[in-house]
Amino acid sequence: MAWRMPAEHEPHLRTWMAFPSAGYSLGDTAEEHHEARTAWAAVANAISDFEPVVVIVDPDEMDAAKRYLTSAVDIVEAPLDDAWMRDIGPTFVLDDDGHVGGVDWVFNGWGAQDWARWDRDQHIGRFVLEHAGADRDGEGVTPISSTMVNEGGGIQVDGEGTVLVTETVQLDPGRNPRMSRADVENELRRTIGADTVIWLPRGLTRDSERYGTRGHVDIVAALAAPGTVLVHSQRYRSHPDHAVSQEIIGILRNATDAGGRALDVVEVPAPEALTDADGFVDHSYINHYVGNGVVVACGFADRNDAQAAEILGAAYPGRAVVAIDARPIFDRGGGIHCITQNEPAAQA
Repeated sequence: MAWRMPAEHEPHLRTWMAFPSAGYSLGDTAEEHHEARTAWAAVANAISDFEPVVVIVDPDEMDAAKRYLTSAVDIVEAPLDDAWMRDIGPTFVLDDDGHVGGVDWVFNGWGAQDWARWDRDQHIGRFVLEHAGADRDGEGVTPISSTMVNEGGGIQVDGEGTVLVTETVQLDPGRNPRMSRADVENELRRTIGADTVIWLPRGLTRDSERYGTRGHVDIVAALAAPGTVLVHSQRYRSHPDHAVSQEIIGILRNATDAGGRALDVVEVPAPEALTDADGFVDHSYINHYVGNGVVVACGFADRNDAQAAEILGAAYPGRAVVAIDARPIFDRGGGIHCITQNEPAAQA
């Protein structure tokens, strides 16, 4: 059976998220708890205006979730370590008949990092697939097992066989020490129908530091449509991501997709803010989420927010662009795309 990972802009049945639970993302103080819950809930509540949203909530956070989430959001209880649904959840795919499947990757805390916990999160992919299949009119969602360590934030697709990845993620010794490029490409072909894999050397600088993912692609480049790629462009030479983005832009300008097209590379300027208390930031407008009729964009209270919204609106015509303050999410190691996972609608 051949599977295809649909583009994010294709029709969704719903969006999956997780709610912050005790640990790194929730924070230590009451103020930090409120900040995290408010940020995650703002994204869930905004998406629920356009499509159904299901949020997985740890048993200890049920009361809080009900206070922050609107009644339009469905809540499902399950034990959690963290709240990055893009990475701990499954990657949904479609077969040739339009039936839905889901890839249950191995999750090991972004390469078995010493600060991460994943004893609960490693089971969330299968949990989501079982719950998703329960209400599909008997059709179900076909689980697809994989022995490859991978996260949804580590892949970006155009829905037509092109996928972007980074060498520092799929070839990470902490993830897949015995896999070669060819092995990764073969597994991506089997599971998500990737005919053309475009390898980028790395992700953004902070994301490659201690509390990062070691270089997820979804913060640096996004395939907005077949033949079109949005890419993070850091304009300030003083920021280490200036060199990173220039290298990646050069690679993408020389790449071709699964259809044999040269890519139209659309540079999205990084926010003006360069640093915070912990050093150079990885704030990026690339880490947006595309839903039914909406683009949920990262806002940073920055002069470039409006320009980024304009670029995203042009890249996804016919959709409203809704900006959410993403700084509390980035402070915890990710962005709006990282906390969402799209489940596609079955296609006849």
